[in-house]
Amino acid sequence: MTPWEIQADELVTCNCAYGCPCQFNALPTHGNCEAMAGFQIHKGHYGDTRLDGLRAVGVLWWPGAIHEGHGKAFIIVDERADEAQREALLAILFGQDTDPGATMWNVFASTMEEVFDPAFKPIEIEIDVDARVGRVFVEGLAESTGEPIRNPVTGETHRARIDLPQSFEYNLAEMGSSTFKTTGPIEMSFKDRYAQFAHIHLNNHGVVKSAAA
Repeated sequence: MTPWEIQADELVTCNCAYGCPCQFNALPTHGNCEAMAGFQIHKGHYGDTRLDGLRAVGVLWWPGAIHEGHGKAFIIVDERADEAQREALLAILFGQDTDPGATMWNVFASTMEEVFDPAFKPIEIEIDVDARVGRVFVEGLAESTGEPIRNPVTGETHRARIDLPQSFEYNLAEMGSSTFKTTGPIEMSFKDRYAQFAHIHLNNHGVVKSAAA
């Protein structure tokens, strides 16, 4: 097993209502799962290959709950990555060189029925976890924005967090609201849905540490 470790910020959006039932081992809000995730890596490696500063986007789709399988996945990798870095990121994002069930990437990979060829494109990502704002953009393929949830009466920002001590993704995540759209092999378009902002720190064996604030 090639040792790897990543410290990154993530903006995850999906078609569920705020809070996302999947975070509580419940069925998705609308019966299925459609999601987009952007990752800004601050520090990372796969064996001797450095991954610092690179970005990646995952577009994921399941016809029902994730654990029921039959999913589809499309990965977009930062075009700045060289060949070794591309292979490293794809190995991690497809759940390879990972203890079974230790990371979300490994778990999701086990539920996939169709995996499309990856794309290598310029990726724009801005994520401020504490402020609950973010943006992910890949021209012609994917775009998402995240912002704080707002009180429907006053318009004031509302802060809510999810604390998962035994998570395979994060320990603490900030909740928000998202609007996102994808084209290409997996198409979706949603407004005012679930957004998740988190600092993640993962390796072959799962969460090393992570906190949203």
